[in-house]
Amino acid sequence: MQYDFMSALDDLRKQHGLDKDTLLEAIESAVKSAYRRNYGGGHDVNVEVDRESGRIRITQFKEVVEEVTDDRTEISLEEARSRDPSYEVGDRIEFEVAPERFGRIAAQTSKQVIMQRVREAERERIYQQFIDKEDEMITGLVQRVHDGNVLVDLGATESILEPAEQIPGERFREGDRVKLYIAEVNKTTKGPQIVLSRSHPQLVKRLMELEVPEVHDGEVEIVKIVREAGARSKVAVRSEEANVDPVGACVGQRGARVQSVVRELKGEKVDIVRWSPIQEEFVANSLSPADVSRVILQKDSGIARVVVPDDQLSLAIGKAGQNARLSAKLTGWKIDIESESEWQEKGAEAQEGIKVSTQDQEVRVPGFLLRDEEEEDDRPSRLIDRIRSDAEKEQVQEDEHSEQESESDEVEESPDEEAGGPQKK
Repeated sequence: MQYDFMSALDDLRKQHGLDKDTLLEAIESAVKSAYRRNYGGGHDVNVEVDRESGRIRITQFKEVVEEVTDDRTEISLEEARSRDPSYEVGDRIEFEVAPERFGRIAAQTSKQVIMQRVREAERERIYQQFIDKEDEMITGLVQRVHDGNVLVDLGATESILEPAEQIPGERFREGDRVKLYIAEVNKTTKGPQIVLSRSHPQLVKRLMELEVPEVHDGEVEIVKIVREAGARSKVAVRSEEANVDPVGACVGQRGARVQSVVRELKGEKVDIVRWSPIQEEFVANSLSPADVSRVILQKDSGIARVVVPDDQLSLAIGKAGQNARLSAKLTGWKIDIESESEWQEKGAEAQEGIKVSTQDQEVRVPGFLLRDEEEEDDRPSRLIDRIRSDAEKEQVQEDEHSEQESESDEVEESPDEEAGGPQKK
């Protein structure tokens, strides 16, 4: 009988994935409840299950008193001393109980308590398993689709992918394997609640960690991600490694790496942009794939005025303003985009980039790094103090050209008397 008990216990453990001690504790609690149900709730009993043999030992405790008022918990001093003369009033005596049967109600109670404890232990195990996976990506199997809700099998449990967490326009079929982001894991009375998402920006990050070794290894850091699920995402990346191009590493050869992410997101466009500590440059990069001529930051109002070539205006704004909107979320600046012609109509002077020598190399500071004359700037002096305007450059070029012409046309007096006069060289 004890062998059958331990065998059944082992089957139950394997079925629910629980440890042996948890199940034995549940059985001890169930037997204690069954005993009290059958013999009265006032009994002070203890139940122990031998971990090796499976033998159940039930003991009852009674206190030694002068006069018994409750025979379920008390024993007279006279009766106690008939067992052992050393007993005194206040001592607790342990009796081993071997009930022949608990009865149907007690057996049913025992079964309910065991199953309840098993369910509680299983819920706790699932919670602990998935709380460690919070903020991670997991692969699930679509079980059923009903009223927009998708029931997903996660292996140890099931969860619902709600319509609000889905990519707009995405369709699921039974048997599809999908990658999901675990946004949240909560404890509830009905068990752990696992919030799944396909629209969360962090899903893009996890996919890139999967596809780009440099991101997984930490050589390339994803600084920030903004996303309009199903349409477009923008990912700002940087690298502390001098020999690693963060954008090139994420895009991959012929765009292979980023295309793998795009396919998993069902065609959603993913822009990889280079993060920069220079806010003007970061704003310009964030409007990719559009080219930017210049950026002027108005710090008091938090507006970034962006000038783009005329043929890049619609690309910079994007469909329904999407590109500019995502750029604003990525950089934290309000984006005000103008074309070159609009800028010129306002009388603004265009500026080109110049080369600036640093300690390590010579870099080109683009023309969109503009500042007002009076504006104080605490950026490193090695970047630039002031970018000359086109007018200043043109004036210098005109002066140099005039000097060259005057030198070529200069007439010198020849000392040769035979020449009879001045000669032109």
